[in-house]
Amino acid sequence: MRGQDPGGLSLMRSWTLLGTALAAFVVLTVGALSQDGAPIRIVPRVTGNAQPMELERVPALGRPIVDDVRRMRNYPEQPPVIPHSIDGYQLTLNTNRCMDCHRREFTEGSGAPMISITHFQDRDGQVLSDVTPRRYFCTACHVQQTDVQPLVPNRFQDAKDVGRKP
Repeated sequence: MRGQDPGGLSLMRSWTLLGTALAAFVVLTVGALSQDGAPIRIVPRVTGNAQPMELERVPALGRPIVDDVRRMRNYPEQPPVIPHSIDGYQLTLNTNRCMDCHRREFTEGSGAPMISITHFQDRDGQVLSDVTPRRYFCTACHVQQTDVQPLVPNRFQDAKDVGRKP
């Protein structure tokens, strides 16, 4: 029949709503206090500008490494780094200056390595005649090397060296 409450569902919903409201009240009340009972203080930002909308002078980029030496990769499947300057390279929907040297047809004359066959495969693994759109913007994965000090010390250890004594 219409209008009847089958099995007391509205009573169950009421108790669920009341329990949720009570739990939220407890979390908000207890969460507003620190462990020693004092109210939580807002800590100022540690990094960046004090005022988010202020302009900050951007530091100059480091000098690019232009020795054209292929670097060893640090881990499997790492995209190769760019061993030359790419200042002024145009990389738009219609133009990709990287392809002037790295496209299969131009590698013999330029001496540049050909782009990987994986750059011609679509998501389904089908090989296309040209670079797939998802691999077209080279600098999304490949980076130019610069001669600068690292911002954070590197303590990386290769898996084969872990546990070895120097």
